[in-house]
Amino acid sequence: MKTVPLHQVHVQLGAKIVPFAGFEMPVRYSSDMEEHHTVRNNVGVFDVSHMGEFSVKGPGALDLIQKVTSNDASALFDGKVQYSYLPNADGGVVDDLLVYRYNAEEYMLVVNASNIEKDWNWIQSHNTEGVEMKNLSDELCLLAVQGPNATATLQKLTSVDLSVMDYYTFQVGKMAEIEDVIISATGYTGAGGFEIYIKNEDAHKMWDAIFEAGKEFNIQPVGLGARDTLRLEKGFCLYGNDIDDKTSPLEAGLGWVTKFTKDFINSDGLKSQKEAGLKNKLVGFEMIDRGIPRGHYELCDAEGNKLGDVTSGTQSPTLQKGIGLGYVPTAYSKPETEIFVKVRDRLLKAKVVKLPFVKG
Repeated sequence: MKTVPLHQVHVQLGAKIVPFAGFEMPVRYSSDMEEHHTVRNNVGVFDVSHMGEFSVKGPGALDLIQKVTSNDASALFDGKVQYSYLPNADGGVVDDLLVYRYNAEEYMLVVNASNIEKDWNWIQSHNTEGVEMKNLSDELCLLAVQGPNATATLQKLTSVDLSVMDYYTFQVGKMAEIEDVIISATGYTGAGGFEIYIKNEDAHKMWDAIFEAGKEFNIQPVGLGARDTLRLEKGFCLYGNDIDDKTSPLEAGLGWVTKFTKDFINSDGLKSQKEAGLKNKLVGFEMIDRGIPRGHYELCDAEGNKLGDVTSGTQSPTLQKGIGLGYVPTAYSKPETEIFVKVRDRLLKAKVVKLPFVKG
């Protein structure tokens, strides 16, 4: 198992360490519930250095990105970030990712930890343009400072005006006396905040500076447990749960980042699927009966006929009720449609709702 640069810090803080995507990662420091509320209402710090980063450079960089990703990267401008996915040739998803544009010939791709090698090999196998690619994953530390007080915390450490940075933009600047920090107005919590990329050797200095700056807000470290409940409350997909090599990105609700104005891998196949009409749809649902939906539980109709499976589920700390994502036939995908979750041979009533679960 690999470890992140700040592994010993997490151990000293008493974090429960678990294997995740080939890394030993902190899943919680206090309780998932406490850490969840810290991020929703205040400010918390996630160490997500297990994520992968690829540098993509050269005259053909945009052409390669356009070919392997679904979204239209030609719409990017310097300092803009774009959410996208890598379609495979069979109608599924290799991975979802972020595309960062530095300039017309230099980009960074941020991919999921469990897919670093797979994504690298996939993109390289389509790199007929001779684009210069470098895997930066083992060189960078990534800290996500998330929550309503994230801006006030980090602003103490930089002259970059964080308050004017739009969602899904980034700047490279000085922070905590460290040069060339990537300050990105992105995150996976829906609570606002920034993701900070630094070199491994600067990780301890940045961590200490952030916690010193956030002391007045009682800033806390936050683990992967709360990261999962936070993202689920916003209806964000998790690769390996809600999307994978066999799920249709269109059925997963990723049509908004599927741009048929350009050609990309399997664009014809996805276009045909769209024109034929989708059979299933990834929906959000809330429990009406008491119970917590878990991954792989069956979703059923009133007679107990299987409709699909729960792909992600939890007890929402904010809403104080069970919530989940799962695939159902399109006839069952409209909000307020009654469905049932099968829990130990009991059918528990739920209803389809419009995402996100937690607004604002």
